Amino acid sequence: MRTALSILLASSALALAACGDDDSTTSAADATPPATTTDSTASTPAETTPAEDAASTGDAKCKTVEAPKQKSTDTPEPKGKLDASKKNIITLQTSCGNITIELAAKEYPKTANAVATLVKNGYWDNTQFHRIIPGFVIQGGDPTGTGTGGPSWKVVEAPKSTETYPEGTLAMAKTGNDAPGTTQSQFFIMVGSGLDPQYAVAGKVTSGMNVAKAIEAQGDPSGSGTPTAVATIIKATFKAE
Repeated sequence: MRTALSILLASSALALAACGDDDSTTSAADATPPATTTDSTASTPAETTPAEDAASTGDAKCKTVEAPKQKSTDTPEPKGKLDASKKNIITLQTSCGNITIELAAKEYPKTANAVATLVKNGYWDNTQFHRIIPGFVIQGGDPTGTGTGGPSWKVVEAPKSTETYPEGTLAMAKTGNDAPGTTQSQFFIMVGSGLDPQYAVAGKVTSGMNVAKAIEAQGDPSGSGTPTAVATIIKATFKAE
């Protein structure tokens, strides 16, 4: 299934859809407007080549990198579940530093297991944050880097009606036609706060928010979502402890 992602800062909404054009004029009352995005940073993908020079934000530094090559969208469907008695941790090794996230295996076992499955299969390795909106979210998880990629399977686990998605929340994007709590592969990390309870919650950043903020700084201040520089996930790892 091909999907496309749009994050609208004005309406605090995220959506994926199969077709259409960027819709920056969607009403704030429309919580999950269908839209399509085309990121200029992904139009000419190239092999990642980190450079020594770096721009810094706080104590996190973003290396200068090129957009990764596009990858296959195929990956095994999640099966089984995580051991909720343990801390289930994923680490995103990015071109700006490491972000550590504890998955919500107790509260949202289906979503947490889906994310762990993606990470274990290297799905997020050598991919980019294709959409960055300062003050709102940094978004990745598309192996094509275009905002239109994702696996054929879906996992559905509705979020609690009380979810508010504070800063540091890891959650999953979905189409406007998908049920609340639908997961495929595209994710976002909140660098702001406040969102309607429509999106599957996967976990919470436990360290590396300074890195997320460094990635956020590579977004267009206008809120277009198109990054001004490429930030990548070099490798994602999982461990239970």
